[in-house]
Amino acid sequence: MNIVRIRFIEGPNIFIHRPILLARLDLGVYTGKESIDIPGFGERLLHHFPGLRQHHCAKGRPGGFIERLEDGTYFGHICEHVAIEIGHLAGIPANYGKTVYAGRPGLYDVAIECASFPAQRHALEAAVDVVRSLAEGREPGDLDALVREVARLYEDDRLGPSTQAIVDACRRRNIPVRRLQASFLELGYGVHRKRIEATLTDRTSCVAADIASDKALTKHLLEEAGLAVPPGGVATDEAEAVFLWRHLGGPAVVKPLDARQGQGVSLRLESEADVRAAFREANRYAREVIVEAYVPGENVRALVVDGRAVAASVREPAYVEGDGVHTVRELVDLVNLDPRRGEGHEKPLTKIAIDEIARQVLLRQGMSPESVPQLGERVALRESANLSTGGEARDVTDVLHPSYLRIAERAAEAVGLDVCGVDLVVPSLTAPADAGGWAVIEVNACPGIRMHEHPSSGSPRRAAEAIVESLFPAGSDGRIPIVSITGTNGKTTTARLVAHGFAVAGKTVGLTTTGGVYVGGECVLKGDTTGPMSARLVLSNPRVEVAVLETARGGIVRGGLAYDIADVGVITNISLDHVGQDGLESIDDIAFVKALVGECVRDDGAVVLNADDPRVLALSPRFRARLVLVSQVPENPHVARHVQAGGMAVVVSDGVVYEWQGGIQRPILAVGQIPICLGGLARFHVENAALAAAAMRAAGLSRSTVAKALATFLPQQNAGRLEMYVLPNGARIVLDYGHNPAGFREVGRWLQALPCRRRVGVVGVPGDRADHVVEEAGRALAPWFDEFIVKEDADLRGRAPGEIAGILRSSIARACPEKKVEVVPDEREAALVAAKALGPEDVACVFYERLAPLKEALEELGARPWHRVLADGAGERLAML
Repeated sequence: MNIVRIRFIEGPNIFIHRPILLARLDLGVYTGKESIDIPGFGERLLHHFPGLRQHHCAKGRPGGFIERLEDGTYFGHICEHVAIEIGHLAGIPANYGKTVYAGRPGLYDVAIECASFPAQRHALEAAVDVVRSLAEGREPGDLDALVREVARLYEDDRLGPSTQAIVDACRRRNIPVRRLQASFLELGYGVHRKRIEATLTDRTSCVAADIASDKALTKHLLEEAGLAVPPGGVATDEAEAVFLWRHLGGPAVVKPLDARQGQGVSLRLESEADVRAAFREANRYAREVIVEAYVPGENVRALVVDGRAVAASVREPAYVEGDGVHTVRELVDLVNLDPRRGEGHEKPLTKIAIDEIARQVLLRQGMSPESVPQLGERVALRESANLSTGGEARDVTDVLHPSYLRIAERAAEAVGLDVCGVDLVVPSLTAPADAGGWAVIEVNACPGIRMHEHPSSGSPRRAAEAIVESLFPAGSDGRIPIVSITGTNGKTTTARLVAHGFAVAGKTVGLTTTGGVYVGGECVLKGDTTGPMSARLVLSNPRVEVAVLETARGGIVRGGLAYDIADVGVITNISLDHVGQDGLESIDDIAFVKALVGECVRDDGAVVLNADDPRVLALSPRFRARLVLVSQVPENPHVARHVQAGGMAVVVSDGVVYEWQGGIQRPILAVGQIPICLGGLARFHVENAALAAAAMRAAGLSRSTVAKALATFLPQQNAGRLEMYVLPNGARIVLDYGHNPAGFREVGRWLQALPCRRRVGVVGVPGDRADHVVEEAGRALAPWFDEFIVKEDADLRGRAPGEIAGILRSSIARACPEKKVEVVPDEREAALVAAKALGPEDVACVFYERLAPLKEALEELGARPWHRVLADGAGERLAML
């Protein structure tokens, strides 16, 4: 029993609309075995994991899994539940799990709701080992250590409080959020995209951040801006530090020139020995060290966002309070048990450490870590008030005199930061700044906001919301219109039409298709780009104003969706294809996968459905958004009922594309005026045009814009779909991407309308289709061509050379034994063989795998694209095609 592969799917998927861990599990020797087949297994499992008794499983109630276990369940299912239980014990909030058959006995896909991929991956890997051990009658090892390790991985992977607060603020405003890595986030889509790292935004000036990291330069600029700062200077050795201290003539502060989070900071130094020790500590973090006057007073951190002070806290240095029993070290350990305290910035408060600075602070109080303070005695462990060194914060936003908030705003302005933390020392929180005695101590880039979001006392402040508002003002949700298109056939053409419509409307469109990714009409990535990675490329591009995404089955199954919700979802049709892949065993399985596109449409969006396809129409109860139906049959009863109920439909009637709504039939455009419809002969393109028109209207484009888009989208803009070439002798060759029975039939019907002497089909089927799908493809092809050349794809997809060609050839021969069927495995060679044998009145259709090599081969034969032949004024007969 072992894990074959494991991956993270972050977007909506066929299991749930939340992130999942998806693993393929090979049960090996446990294939076909159930829990009841191994005596004592269930008892041993529950002894080690009693929490499994509360798992619901498919029963939907506590104890459901136990019933399955006692009745007999497969070991993949058991591993799923053990992994979830290990996660529960480690504090991971994930409950959903599902185990499904993956194409052969003993092979299963295990999906688990995923809050932390590193932690839950380890949990699942460990679960497999544990289940194997228990099945073999062995002890599973140290389970407490396992849970601790999973908990550690979870804590290490979690966002810190500041970053999490920003994520939460975005989600409250429905702004898309994607974690890039660590604390790096991407917010919004397309032209609204923003990237941040914790509170460092992509509007933060690098120059300003560099200034803030140089404390000496910051002080200089603050002084120039008329703000009070502590006098002092920069030392590069102990002697200089002592010299500066003596020159100050009073208590000093020593800190690194460019460190942060309170690292190496020592306060209130009053002896040469203390200054020298403090210099050595600061020197660990920076070569140059600041020595400046100590300013007594309240230590205030003000948060300034986009020029406005939005929160203020008084910070108190780390301390413990004596009880007359425990040592300082023991008291620190007790304080660190507070669940609010964690390592670094992982929790609202940071654990206190007894380091060299803490020892020096204790020494100045006449104490050591082993001293036992008296009952009620307060013992300082730091003099700097940073939360990063264990300090606490008290909100004073409503208490602090407004003059200090204005000083903080001026300090942020002087340095040039959009989000910054300004450290002030003030003699009184409530007295105005005019009285003097205050100073600006530091200005910090990328300030932590946990002290404002989670103060130790006082009112929490929504600092994260202020930052999000600065990035997405006036209630913007950071979204762009998304049109997602799926189905068996017609996806690419429909997507190209919709993208063209938005381009006609003046928008910069990001488009994903089987032919590549396009931004503003420019191909930025070639290939079959219909999965989530390609969609993310579009959604992350800062030029994109509208996203039109061809969304194919393979990408949905293997990677889910790249977005959370779309504005419009389109399902073109559903027919036999891809059965035998990715665990899909029937057309119903394919429909289930493609329905995800309709499910992930916003409530006020629209799902466009082909009402002439019963399988598509049967999916409609699964969708929350309003439906827009499309039909080429004006008398379609489903359309009639939908429109009578107040719905919208796009219907092709008497050669015109109409919009039906509210009892009114409004014409959009005659089919004869839509170039790709070829005068209405290409019925599948009529269907694509109607679907695209419905999608464009549902997305808000006007009827006139839709009509213009349909009328100006030319066949040459639809590369690889009925793309026709004319040979020097007048023979024609059509290149099309058809690769399934339904596609073959539609192209065959269209070819029958072309006047010609002989029709030759150069045909093939991808190797990963089930045998019965290949055989059905042969039967679908057989009636439409006079003779065939069967070829194979270069990518055999696991098949032996000649295997697919043999099945397809036999199927055609059985259906039409009188027709000539030749096998030429290489696609390019097969196309050339067909082309060289064509007479002036003949037509060949090549159903290709790779378009570019075929186009090059045809050009070598002197073939010219049909549209160029027409442009050169070829005869009326060709123009009518």
